[in-house]
Amino acid sequence: MAGTGVFSDILDGDVYKYYADGEWKKSSSGKTVAIINPSTRKTQYKVQACTQEEVNKVMESAKTAQKSWAKTPLWKRAELLHKAAAILKEHKAPIAECLVKEIAKPAKDAITEVVRSGDLISYTAEEGVRILGEGKFLVSDSFPGNQRTKYCLTSKIPLGVILAIPPFNYPVNLAVSKIAPALIAGNSLVLKPPTQGAVSALHMVHCFHLAGFPKGLISCVTGKGSEIGDFLTMHPGVNCISFTGGDTGITISKKAGMIPLQMELGGKDACIVLEDADLDLVAANIIKGGFSYSGQRCTAVKVVLVTESVADVLVEKLKAKVVKLTVGAPEDDCDITPVVSESSANFIEGLVKDAKEKGATFCQEYKRDGNLIWPLLLDNVRPDMRIAWEEPFGPVLPVIRINSIEEGIHHCNASNFGLQGCVFTKDVNKAILISDAMETGTVQINSAPARGPDHFPFQGLKDSGIGSQGVTNSINMMTKIKSTVINLPTPSYTMG
Repeated sequence: MAGTGVFSDILDGDVYKYYADGEWKKSSSGKTVAIINPSTRKTQYKVQACTQEEVNKVMESAKTAQKSWAKTPLWKRAELLHKAAAILKEHKAPIAECLVKEIAKPAKDAITEVVRSGDLISYTAEEGVRILGEGKFLVSDSFPGNQRTKYCLTSKIPLGVILAIPPFNYPVNLAVSKIAPALIAGNSLVLKPPTQGAVSALHMVHCFHLAGFPKGLISCVTGKGSEIGDFLTMHPGVNCISFTGGDTGITISKKAGMIPLQMELGGKDACIVLEDADLDLVAANIIKGGFSYSGQRCTAVKVVLVTESVADVLVEKLKAKVVKLTVGAPEDDCDITPVVSESSANFIEGLVKDAKEKGATFCQEYKRDGNLIWPLLLDNVRPDMRIAWEEPFGPVLPVIRINSIEEGIHHCNASNFGLQGCVFTKDVNKAILISDAMETGTVQINSAPARGPDHFPFQGLKDSGIGSQGVTNSINMMTKIKSTVINLPTPSYTMG
């Protein structure tokens, strides 16, 4: 059970504490933030509403702890990360319970997220030992006009304090994807979890606490974005921000100043289907890619661009699969569960109404009960409809019929997003040419978009983000290069 057993320290009455200086604390504000269960639309949990002064204290502790942590041997950092990973996986059930109740994630997927997160932490520990244990050695006479009088030694050193802000849809996995690289690289970390998903994140942080990390090295502050959001992202004590979410990231990037940013800000991932594609494979991938976790994934298929000659056949295959999707409670492991909030459901409904007014073909009847929206396939969508461009983050999928490959590429590239895309064809040469032409961070060939495996590079172009994620890339971006140059009095050459 959440908040019980080893997790009892993180709960005070019916309010979860925040984590600072290696302790679970109550905020001096005396205020709380309610977390609404998407299924019941009633308050499920409460968390502390931290103050700006508490943020200041957290930042000061993080700065102090980082100086000591940077001197900790790499093998010791890795050892603690492995320990945290094991504890996280051991306690997957109560954390998954939180995911089910906070964000309506299907129970089986919730367990998978926690286990995957433990694996990610362990992999990061191993990768960090490898790449941070290596440096470079350069000699001066490789550049024209120089004798061999200088030896340059380069290494990777930590940035300092990392601010991590994960999204609601993967509040554990996308938190540890920031925490683990930061810690193995010698940084301290301040976590600001999403409101929906905060309690799952607090349980995850307690696993790091139980592993024995030094006080102040990891902190987790909860509260209202209006109170501490800008204060955190503009705090002078922050040396790097890793953010996953929506267009709030664009605002953060404009205010953050001269610090490294790692941003993943969503996408309108296009699926281009050519006439020679295996349509059974296409249909299976579109259903999985478009409707898993009710479409609330940055890498969900968000628009299908299918060649007119095979569109009718593909749409029929999709319709046959949509009716088989189970709809209901996350506790029952249904395919389609309630979206995260009423405002999200209202936004999705607005896109549906716009499509209806402008003549889209509804392959199913639109149905909604509270935050629960039944899966909906929209055929004959045109570029003048909002759903053709906007990210619904819900179980609604538009199909646009195209007359040429160029038309499909043009629609994909006309989007302000550029996270991922996919192309289905049996012609690998065409697939590569289309991939090269698509303005997205990743293109999947004959498979739906996906983030992972977690060591693969993951990045977006245009409004979809800044920088690149994935274990190795995250470790590298949370470090900087330090050079030490040895100057010799006379040229030195290795004798043969």
